[in-house]
Amino acid sequence: MSGLTNRRIVLAARPEGRPTPENFRVEDAAAAEPGEGEVLLKVLYLSLDPYMRGRMSAAKSYAAPLGLGEVMIGGTVAQVVRSRHPDYAEGDHVLSFSGWQSYALSNGEGLRKLDPSAAPLTTALGVLGMPGFTAYAGLFTIGRPQPGETVVVAAASGPVGATVGQLARIKGARAVGIAGGPDKCAYVRDELGFDAVVDHRAPDFAERLKDACPKGVDVYFENVGGAVWDAVFPLFNEFARIPVCGLIAQYNSAGEFPGPDRLPIVMRDVLSKSLTLRGFIQREFVSQLPDFHREMSAWIRDGRVRYREDIVDGLDRAPEALIGLLEGRNFGKLIVKVGEAE
Repeated sequence: MSGLTNRRIVLAARPEGRPTPENFRVEDAAAAEPGEGEVLLKVLYLSLDPYMRGRMSAAKSYAAPLGLGEVMIGGTVAQVVRSRHPDYAEGDHVLSFSGWQSYALSNGEGLRKLDPSAAPLTTALGVLGMPGFTAYAGLFTIGRPQPGETVVVAAASGPVGATVGQLARIKGARAVGIAGGPDKCAYVRDELGFDAVVDHRAPDFAERLKDACPKGVDVYFENVGGAVWDAVFPLFNEFARIPVCGLIAQYNSAGEFPGPDRLPIVMRDVLSKSLTLRGFIQREFVSQLPDFHREMSAWIRDGRVRYREDIVDGLDRAPEALIGLLEGRNFGKLIVKVGEAE
């Protein structure tokens, strides 16, 4: 045995609606020693993302649900602390999918080496990782913003939304962000440089959004759903494109959705306005990753893309942090600092 203790957080019970601390369980066990062709990873940082709520549910989705008693899933930045793999040396930093635990074994499959001198390690979980790539692939492949068009994105202070708006401006489009509260709105407008931002908590939110989009909406990057979708929907221009990467407003819902069936209205406009409504999972566009890493790194270096991270200290705080994420309490890319590099 390695002599190291692995703290891990597992799914204890499936949530009904909003997750609670009782849905998680903390376990301690000895970390295993790597066998031939394996490495032992020490997790330094854990990414928390909205998709995790879906994996806690047994409902049918694009990925298999997490089993009860299994380690909560998640992308991680880790350090190799024991190696019996020819391609990895002790001390190497890697991007992995080790989940909510302090140590993990890997046979090397799916690992990507990271250079701490090229960019902060945490960016591999945010602007240079899955959230940044989601924004890049969804916006450019499905949204296809053109100069002078209006691009709207919700959760605009989050890691995906913030990137979408900045990329839209790089392509010459007008970026309109939707965020919750004056601090997040100020960040989107003043630090990220969006052309306009609207607070979805305002009582006259729909009217303010309409005023911010006097020429209508050509691209709406959907990652929220709910009342935000209701406000954006009437503003779509002909041939508008709607990449759909998430519906966070609905993730904690249980049972039937309230209200009338609006699908006929939506489908009428899909037809009459020739709308493109396309759901996607970022892994569909994996062939674009080399272009993404090259272009995004350059845009960060020259200041055209900025990012913000919300770092929580300690693995034990991950359940509370995920619950807060689903309620919009985080500000920027949510990351848990799990351990210190050796």
